[in-house]
Amino acid sequence: METLWAPWRMDYILDKNPGPGCVFCLPPDHLGPLKERLVLHSDPQVFLIMNRFPYNNCHLLAAPRRHVATLSEATSGERAALMELVAKTTELLNEFCRPDGFNIGINQGIAAGAGIVDHLHVHVTPRFGGDTNFMTVLGDTRVIPEHLEKTYLKLLELFVDRLRT
Repeated sequence: METLWAPWRMDYILDKNPGPGCVFCLPPDHLGPLKERLVLHSDPQVFLIMNRFPYNNCHLLAAPRRHVATLSEATSGERAALMELVAKTTELLNEFCRPDGFNIGINQGIAAGAGIVDHLHVHVTPRFGGDTNFMTVLGDTRVIPEHLEKTYLKLLELFVDRLRT
């Protein structure tokens, strides 16, 4: 029998709430990476964070800094900055892990599958040939081959200079 190691899932299993407020909102005066929150980049309009409960390795989330729930609530500048960040993220992930494709999407509202409905975010999920195999289909299990913090440090090294504003 094989063992799948995913220690970051324990908070989810034990339903540990990070506290009151939005899990995405960053300290207003903080710009740049923030390791304890897995933030790879933040600037005055948008930020990029690793998904703590990823579908795949390198599953990232891009979001506006301002706490808005929908695309229509975001300003045109925030929407433009968000899409620029998503485009640059896919470019860098192509370089980093050479995926065969990407799922890029917004789940806006509970009925659409949003886990966090109050803060707009875009999923950037690299996809690899064979990543939907018997483990996910029959075992309802995802295999993430590297610990989140190790992947964070590798991504940070690549992203920190390349996403500087």
